[in-house]
Amino acid sequence: MTDNIAAVPPADGYLGDPAVRAEWDNRYADRHQLWSGRPNGALVAELAGLTPGRVLDVGCGEGADAVWLARGGWDVTAVEVSGVALERAAGHARDAGLTVRWVHATLTEAALPPASFDLVSAQYPALLRTPDAAAERALLAAVAPGGTLLLVHHAGMDTQHSHDSDFDPADYVWPSMVADLLDEDWEIQVDEQRPRVAPDGGAGAHHTDDLVLRARRLR
Repeated sequence: MTDNIAAVPPADGYLGDPAVRAEWDNRYADRHQLWSGRPNGALVAELAGLTPGRVLDVGCGEGADAVWLARGGWDVTAVEVSGVALERAAGHARDAGLTVRWVHATLTEAALPPASFDLVSAQYPALLRTPDAAAERALLAAVAPGGTLLLVHHAGMDTQHSHDSDFDPADYVWPSMVADLLDEDWEIQVDEQRPRVAPDGGAGAHHTDDLVLRARRLR
């Protein structure tokens, strides 16, 4: 699939806003390991019973989900803006003897082949909101007919006030925004808040509840 990605990438291969890349590179560089190193609980739970196929891991971070998916027989393409995170993720996959296609890009600039993935997984993604809903539409466009979109986020973050920190929830995409775009071509299978099954350790471990959106593309 990577043969179809981006006609003329920059010299270092990154596709996207350099400021976004720098922000996340700095965040990862501050710690030897940012996340727990184990797959996200909602991903593990929701994939029970699904036949492995082609999967897009959106915002793969240090690669725990991508490695777990590949070990389970999935054909994995993983997208991430941080080069620091991708180096760690690729190292974990090599250590496990697994093959993953790594894409250094923002989701909206990755030029992924449309309607090509049996599963699109976005676990707590930091997708920037735009007036044309580019990120939301990119998630939906990547799902193949008959495929599944799984979007999981921290409950409550979407209602925080911007003055609580530098974080402004209005800048980001939340599951409800994606759900609003689903039409008769989609079947919503799960749209709920539930207690989070959180791996021990890592940033974000303090969040106790998840928003889970799972939808199947009918055609």
